[in-house]
Amino acid sequence: MLDKKILDPCCSGRMFYFDKEDRRVLFCDIRNFETELCDNRHFAVKPDLQIDFTDMPFKDNLFNLVIFDPPHLLCKQVKPTAYLKIKYGTLHPNTWQDTLQKGFSECFRVLKPGGILIFKWSEVDIKTNEVLKLTPYQPLIGQRNGKRGIWVTFVKS
Repeated sequence: MLDKKILDPCCSGRMFYFDKEDRRVLFCDIRNFETELCDNRHFAVKPDLQIDFTDMPFKDNLFNLVIFDPPHLLCKQVKPTAYLKIKYGTLHPNTWQDTLQKGFSECFRVLKPGGILIFKWSEVDIKTNEVLKLTPYQPLIGQRNGKRGIWVTFVKS
């Protein structure tokens, strides 16, 4: 598994992948479950490896590409049950900055020098500019996707 050179530490249901079983990608998530959504569709989070993106068990400078799509919703409930919260996970309202800062730090730690980090965010609860303040790396390019979504690309120098 560790011969893969692409890491997705928050794969969730692998929704944006053309091939949800792409052998080049190490799919990871802290969650591992299957459920039926409110519209009766089956939904599964089945990572190759169950990990916490704020404390990854990988060596430094291991991956050529990291795709970082962390939870972007703030959870104000003890047990989230809403459709989006089930699909994407949640951040705690009092610790989201620390969580995302640790996540960025870990993603860049495991990324090889010259490697690419693709960051996906949705501004449902938190603005992108607030999140980008949590990493010392400067984005190279970004592209808005709809009203709230954005993809940002970093290169590790």
